[in-house]
Amino acid sequence: MNEIIKETLEKLKEGHISVEEAYQTLITYDDIGYATLDVQREKRKGFPEIIFGEGKCKEHLLGIFERLMKFHKKVLATRVDQEKAAYLAANLQERYPEESFHYHDDCKIFYWVSQDHIEVKKPGYIAVVSAGTSDCPVAEEAAVTAELLGCEVKRIYDVGVAGIHRLFDKIDIIEHSRAIIVVAGMEGALASVVGGLVSKPIIAVPTSIGYGANFQGLSALLTMLNSCASGISVVNIDNGFGAGYYAAAIMSVIEQSIADAMKLGREEG
Repeated sequence: MNEIIKETLEKLKEGHISVEEAYQTLITYDDIGYATLDVQREKRKGFPEIIFGEGKCKEHLLGIFERLMKFHKKVLATRVDQEKAAYLAANLQERYPEESFHYHDDCKIFYWVSQDHIEVKKPGYIAVVSAGTSDCPVAEEAAVTAELLGCEVKRIYDVGVAGIHRLFDKIDIIEHSRAIIVVAGMEGALASVVGGLVSKPIIAVPTSIGYGANFQGLSALLTMLNSCASGISVVNIDNGFGAGYYAAAIMSVIEQSIADAMKLGREEG
């Protein structure tokens, strides 16, 4: 952070940036009354603050979304229902007619990417694997989140253990990924099965899909937490966003390692 402050003040002194641009760079949070936005999160963690839309009124959601657009090239809001999405789209499109706003109804994600943003995808890809079609909304939340955080994603859906031959037909695609997200409800066994077949880190996502004693996803959560396969981490029930973010963080570490290795090679060469 000290280097950022020094560099920004030098640019301001030399007249390369305005006072407002310097302020936007150095401000640590933005208090808009009903929300205090962490505008430095992208500099600290590599990804900007992401809005959780559930529970927020549409007016507050709009205010937060629009304010974050002042600081970032992309803004993402999760758990946004159709009514709120329509409200956001209508108001934002009217105010920013040159920009495009998008909504994924299947996973309730609303997002914007600035038209002047150039996306450079991280090397490799994430495999998002779902047990059944009913798990797709959670799997899509994970996949879309990872894509918006700069990752390529390959989807392998409806390959649950009830027809395990379907999984075997896709195992090469899964194994050649850099990280794997496994989404399953019912008894949640798919994460353990995949974990026993591949060498890559797995993020397991239990879903609330299932009959009777599924207990709204608790059975899948406990199965995944008690997996006998190694290399599996588990996020909370239906937390596709958390899995997508975690996988993107793994990809960022890999990307940085590759860059460091290439830099060292050039220096030694």
